[in-house]
Formats: sequence, C-alpha cells, structure tokens
Amino acid sequence: MRTQRAMRTAVAAACGALVMSSAACGSSGQKAHAATSDQADRTTPRTTALKRIPGVGDRLWKQVPAASRQVVTVYGAGRNSADSTVVLYTKSGSTWKQTKSWAAHNGKRGWTTDHHEGDKRSPVGVFTLTDAGGVLDDPGALLPYTKSASFQAPHYWDKAYWHDFDYVIAIDYNRVKGTSPSDPTRPEGQSKGGSIWLHMDHGSGTSACVSQPKADMEYLLRTLDPAQHPVVVMGDRADLKA
Repeated sequence: MRTQRAMRTAVAAACGALVMSSAACGSSGQKAHAATSDQADRTTPRTTALKRIPGVGDRLWKQVPAASRQVVTVYGAGRNSADSTVVLYTKSGSTWKQTKSWAAHNGKRGWTTDHHEGDKRSPVGVFTLTDAGGVLDDPGALLPYTKSASFQAPHYWDKAYWHDFDYVIAIDYNRVKGTSPSDPTRPEGQSKGGSIWLHMDHGSGTSACVSQPKADMEYLLRTLDPAQHPVVVMGDRADLKA
C-alpha cells in the first residue's frame, strides 16, 4: 500500500511537473479566456451523426481503440496557447454524436508531441481514461474513484489553486492503470513526466494537465463509463489534424 507521503509527492507533481511555487498548474497572472464565436457554436451539442470525430486526422484516429464509445476531445487553440475547448463525443451504433462542449485550459506553454518533466506543455496524443479521485466525496463516478486528503494542493501554493484537485481523472500517460491518480509510479521514467490529469480549473494554464470548471468535471465523472472504454484525444488543432 502506498504511503501518504508517496501520494502527496504525486499530487505535488501533478500537471506533469514538480512544482514548488505558487506558479503550480499555471500562471496566476493569466485570465480565464473568453470563448470565441467558434467555441460558442460548439457549446450546443450537434445532432448530426458523424462517422468519426471532427478535426482528428488519420494518425491519431487510428490510435483510438475500436471498443471506445466515449471520446473526450481537447481542441487546443494553438501550439503555444493555454486555451482549449473540450468536446465529449459518444458513439451509437456506427456513428458519433457530440454530447457536450465547454471551455478549458491546457499547459501554460501549449502543446508538445514529446512531453518531458517541467516543459509546461500538454502531451499530444490518445490516452485511455481509467481512474479518478479527489479531495471531495465521490460525486457518483462510474470510473473507480479514490477519495483522499492527499490530493489536497499544498497551501503554500497560491490560493487560486487550492481546489484544483478536488476532482481529478487520470490521463493514462506514463502511469499504471488501475491505480489511484496519485500513484507516483512512472513506467517510462521520471524525465517523461506524469501525473497528468483532467482536473478543476483555476482560470489559467496548467503545468501539463487539462483543467475545466467544477460542473464539467462532475459531468465527466458521472458520464465516463469503463464499459464504454473512454479515451481522451488531445492536442492543438494543427497536430490533431495531422
């Protein structure tokens, strides 16, 4: 069984970097981004049946498991931008439909196809979603949920970040599936980063995670179903289309 110290170490490393200052999970100087008209259009679920997820090219689409019927797509505004839009797509039969969309944030320096510890960029790719947890009580998550005070962000961080980890969903990048998101094990080594999560938003970019409002985190926790093999497809729009 992991120790509380190990779990707290993982939380301190959350968002892909061992952050030791109030700049954790992003810069407090950044303001929440305003949705563009294009983003606003996507807040209304599409009813059109789709053969595949829009804006995702063959390279990444081929990595989506055939069994996946829930895809969380993170559309980054630009390679060096911290702003993004999250869209949940669900599959019925052989077609996909947009279920919900909302504004979010990613790494404060944008995106990378070769993520490393401390680069402040979110990794581009397709990753499974298998485990969840947080400081707060389980809101009715379908994914295995670990409640622990060890998720609490250190109070030497800026107060704006204290609730970042009230709810988290682990992105299966350089981690052991089937364990708490706070498990610090990194199979590919420390230099490749890890502890990259979907978590609560503080209004600006993160160290590598994808952050979103509390209501949207609750929605994902209550919706993502292990039986539907959910995945996240994430990256800036150019890399997603490649």
